[in-house]
Amino acid sequence: MARATGYIVLNLKAYAESTGKGAVRLAKIADEVSREMEVRVIVCAQATDLSRVAKAVKIPVFAQHVDEKKQGAFTGSITAEAAKDAGADGTLINHSERKLKLEQVGAIIARCKEAGLLAMACAATVAEAEEIARFGPEFIAIEPPELIGSGISVSTANPDIVKNSVKAVHAVADIPVLCGAGISNGGDIKKAMELGAAGVLLASAYVRAKDPKALLTEMARNV
Repeated sequence: MARATGYIVLNLKAYAESTGKGAVRLAKIADEVSREMEVRVIVCAQATDLSRVAKAVKIPVFAQHVDEKKQGAFTGSITAEAAKDAGADGTLINHSERKLKLEQVGAIIARCKEAGLLAMACAATVAEAEEIARFGPEFIAIEPPELIGSGISVSTANPDIVKNSVKAVHAVADIPVLCGAGISNGGDIKKAMELGAAGVLLASAYVRAKDPKALLTEMARNV
């Protein structure tokens, strides 16, 4: 993938279209586009689909969340080791739909390092992004919650939060900052990259697209 300069991260969430066979179908499309367009694509699957998705594709597969618990008597927990064993390469952390306290974010990032998982931590504000950077995740995604699923890109509605997040995070550590919330087309990605983002994180625009491959291919041209 020599051409790629950024990342496209696809959060499949828990839609009917992205569960079970749907998750595998969407992941395979992402895998195809990654190879054809020579771009770096990561797909984030539900815990119940991690194993089947990981076996179906060669692109990195992330969990959508893991807990800070270690292995042991913790019913209902998703440990970093369990996600790793299911085939995950990393995990999302602190998405606005699975919001955590700051100390939990730090604990989970530490657990991911122990288990050999990459951590992609979401932040709603510049200040939160800066604080999370101190925990040393591999990625940070800036996502104002009010724009998630809105179809209005954060790179257009609030470009300053992207620029300022990149600046704040890089003042702490050399961590790639992704742009999330409302990303729905190639133009959104181009704008995000111009603002200093290392890529984008999106969900519904891809999962619910009439032609996911066409959409992702268009986006890939702008990374």
